[in-house]
Amino acid sequence: MSESVLTGPQTHALPRARGGFVRRWVRNPWRRPTILATITWGYLAWSLIPLVIAIAVSFNASRSSSSVHLFSLQWWWTDPSDSLLHDPELHSAVIQSLRLSLTTMVIAVPLGVAFALGIDRWHGRLATGVNFVMLLSFVMPEIILGLSVFFVFSFLLKFVPLGSTAQILGLVTFQVSYPVIIVRARLLSIGKEYEEAAMDLGATPRQSIRAVLLPLLYPAIFASAAIVFADTIDDFVTVRYLSGPVSSEPLSVKIYNFARGQPSPAINAAATFMLGSTIVVALVAYLLYRVFTKGQRIGGVGDFATQL
Repeated sequence: MSESVLTGPQTHALPRARGGFVRRWVRNPWRRPTILATITWGYLAWSLIPLVIAIAVSFNASRSSSSVHLFSLQWWWTDPSDSLLHDPELHSAVIQSLRLSLTTMVIAVPLGVAFALGIDRWHGRLATGVNFVMLLSFVMPEIILGLSVFFVFSFLLKFVPLGSTAQILGLVTFQVSYPVIIVRARLLSIGKEYEEAAMDLGATPRQSIRAVLLPLLYPAIFASAAIVFADTIDDFVTVRYLSGPVSSEPLSVKIYNFARGQPSPAINAAATFMLGSTIVVALVAYLLYRVFTKGQRIGGVGDFATQL
């Protein structure tokens, strides 16, 4: 009888993995998503913890920022003189910030949509040059843009007084590029098939834009409105150069001026208000997007979130 039958079935040991976990991790640390998740959560914590601290201090019952006694609305409206609601300078700055942001959004977004449609249908070297000028505000430092607009209103357009009018004109000039870029990106993803189909069914070019193209552009339009508002309400350089009377200084300028002197705890409430108003406008834009795009099969919530 053979030796293999006497000894029974032979077993073969599995090959041992070369190197341990540490060696494999050093060779390829991205093999498992643990390190990616750790970096992501670390970045979020590093970004959000300062905001949480500033929001918490705005509800501090003490005037000193070193001792925190939560929870109080003293620096929001209960204090009769130093709160955000009752301080004359801060109250006026809040109204001015909202006025500039809403007015700039109402003017810049329709202009940007119209420019995007025009540039999308305008071809040639001149159109390329116009498109380049539209993108120039993204690569040029804002301090140069603000100073340039200040010189324009000081030496060329002297009939435009420094203050709210000059601030709105300066903000619209550079904020209009946001809706242009976002709407053009949406136009490229939509294509021209829907307009052509509408005109094949008897619609005029104007009707195809109003009834077919604009509803498809709603995600980009609402995203543009939220971005323009958020970028305008915390703008400092442009509005600082174009400020005239004290009443024309928005909240960002007031926060800077107060911080240079003896800061009041109401400044934290003002900063929290700016953050909260931006979040509210983004949520309103998202809700409007959901209402106006109900039933559409092109795009989706992901498109809107990506453009935000």
